Amino acid sequence: MRWTLGVIGGLIAALLIGIVVWSQVDVMGAEAGPLDAVRSDPSISVADDGAGIVLAPADGGSDVGLVFIPGAKVDPWAYAAKLSRLVVDDGVTVVITRPWVNLAFFDPRPLDAFTSLAPDVKAWAVGGHSLGGVRACQLAPDADALVLFASYCANDLSGSGLPVLSLAGSDDGLSTPQKIADAKGELPADAEFVEIAGAAHASFGDYGPQAGDGTPTISDADMTAALTDAIAPFLAALP
Repeated sequence: MRWTLGVIGGLIAALLIGIVVWSQVDVMGAEAGPLDAVRSDPSISVADDGAGIVLAPADGGSDVGLVFIPGAKVDPWAYAAKLSRLVVDDGVTVVITRPWVNLAFFDPRPLDAFTSLAPDVKAWAVGGHSLGGVRACQLAPDADALVLFASYCANDLSGSGLPVLSLAGSDDGLSTPQKIADAKGELPADAEFVEIAGAAHASFGDYGPQAGDGTPTISDADMTAALTDAIAPFLAALP
């Protein structure tokens, strides 16, 4: 029995070590140009905390916030530019989380670990890209709303009454529009679905092409505008 338990323990340890090593290899980094534009924008206040990156209007006064969870093995900074217009144009505070070992599934922290980074915000939506969206669904009962970025839920929120916005890319080769439609039953019946023409999976961030994805035909500027146009009125309607 002692030998058997030792073997099982060794296998579990090896598996965990393997996952940690894998999570640190080939992490998709943020593209320098879009990130530099965010960091140099005087209308955005940027704070890099151990738990997350906070993007807030430089003049303060933000009542609505979005906790955003990155996709697997994607640098959190890679989403800053795509979310920046919400901050500048609509006064939304955005907290981009730093998932443990670059994988949201291995991050057990509750939502308030991130909302506490902007304590003056009154209403919070939680959202995420790809695997980050799956984790956002798990945290959604503690939020005021849910925003899915090329993602879908693995847990049932159909009876939650939460406002939900689901964003898809027409040319997404990973979280395809069909996969998102197939998981529609996990969301409330009045969930809002928006498909962005020409967008691929990697169009939701600025980290370059991704294996298995489709080929985007939408420009980065148009993608940022499409995201902002869809998300801003949804967040503005929160109580």
